[in-house]
Amino acid sequence: MEPASPDRQSAELEALNRIAAELAAAPDPAEAVMPALKLLESHLNMRHATLALLDSGAGQISIDLASGLTCEQIGRGHYRLGEGVTGRVAASGSPAVIPSTSDCPEFLDRTTRGGRRGGSSFICVPVVIGKEILGTLSLDGDIRPEAELWERAKLLGMVAALLGQAIRMRREARERQAALVDENARLRGRMKTHVSSRNIIGKSREMRIVFDQIDQAASSRSTVLVNGETGTGKELVAEALHYTGDRAGGPFVRVNCAALPESLIESELFGHEKGAFTGAVARRRGRFEQADGGTIFLDEIGDISQLMQVKLLRVLQEREFERVGGQDTIKVDVRVVAATHRDLFAMVREGRFRSDLFYRINVFPIYLLPLRRRQSDIPLLAEFFLRKYAANAGKRITSISPEALEIFNRHSWPGNVRELENCIEHAVILADGASIGVDHLPAGLRFPADDPGVRLDFKSQVENFERGLIVEALKATRGNVSQAAGLLMTTPRIISYRARLLGVDPAAFAHD
Repeated sequence: MEPASPDRQSAELEALNRIAAELAAAPDPAEAVMPALKLLESHLNMRHATLALLDSGAGQISIDLASGLTCEQIGRGHYRLGEGVTGRVAASGSPAVIPSTSDCPEFLDRTTRGGRRGGSSFICVPVVIGKEILGTLSLDGDIRPEAELWERAKLLGMVAALLGQAIRMRREARERQAALVDENARLRGRMKTHVSSRNIIGKSREMRIVFDQIDQAASSRSTVLVNGETGTGKELVAEALHYTGDRAGGPFVRVNCAALPESLIESELFGHEKGAFTGAVARRRGRFEQADGGTIFLDEIGDISQLMQVKLLRVLQEREFERVGGQDTIKVDVRVVAATHRDLFAMVREGRFRSDLFYRINVFPIYLLPLRRRQSDIPLLAEFFLRKYAANAGKRITSISPEALEIFNRHSWPGNVRELENCIEHAVILADGASIGVDHLPAGLRFPADDPGVRLDFKSQVENFERGLIVEALKATRGNVSQAAGLLMTTPRIISYRARLLGVDPAAFAHD
């Protein structure tokens, strides 16, 4: 190859100087790449200056900037490493010169640029910093002798080296933007899950009523009381009320009133000042303060004492309180959602729950029926839990046998939705095929002790009796294994061991 003439060398030096000046003058060097490519187009009398950036993790190179191409055309410019001329240059790190694209089967013409089908020349060089390939720069133009194109490729390679840092900045900016798009999509997906149903599954008439009530009450400030048996999903309803309302951007604070000792519940709800009692070594914000601007969920409100009922009534009426040991009145803007599995109206008649507090929290009641009263939701719930636990276990289980579904329909589900979820998780662990069958179900479902039409062997009878005892003890203690062991006069270790063998999950009884 003959050396370039002095005139050409001078012209090339001028072009490089102008491009360097563009880079130096630009506030953001990454934004100077396109003006530099246009200078190169003009100097070499070529067209479609194109920057493609490499995503080594995905094994793909994609057009990022291109002169004279539409957004649609740029969007089609994706190549696997080694695919086409651009993919080969990105994979090998070596430049490529194509005198006539119409004679080169390797040239893919993904962007379908004007004149390409009729044939044109094409130059493509790698953009390299150290040993890292960042992408490629390319130009195309009229058909020319190969020697002349290689001369132009040399200049394009020098420009690629000059623009290397700026191009790295462009690639990093694009990667950050892609990460932000992914994060946005993930957060929107999460919020969509929160907003649509918070995993409340159901198609029965009863659940459609609940969904309508959530929509009606979501943006209201009024207190909502969610009634329902243990395991029916009262907390999910509370979350749906929060995340579908205008307080979705604020905090959602949960308080399990039944789990808090009487001596601590006031401090938990309203906070305390330093030195208010033994162990109060610093000021502490209570749950109501933490929920300011959002929603507080008072789970098992029927379990609080008469004294706390009085103090809670004031907060609900005035939205103000004092910390334990404090004098300053604290005002909060909090939406209250309460829940209970108890019959509060009966407790009011019996004098165990204040009537004024009951009417304050029962402004908008929502009732969740037990699972046995909405059997049409069972297959839908079972399918939802199957997808969830099969994915968690990395198993391809896609169906539940008709025989297993029939057992589900006959079962009374005393643990409601949580019991069904526990049953599906148990079955997924045992299943080794594409479907859950009867043999994968817990013994308590396969051999119900209260079914007179089923003959059981001695071992099954004992297992069912033992499982029933453990379930009742866990229900009574809200999933506390130590307390359940105390009721059954045994040790927590034995309860945990037997519960695991019998397919009972203590966590299923921990909350409503």
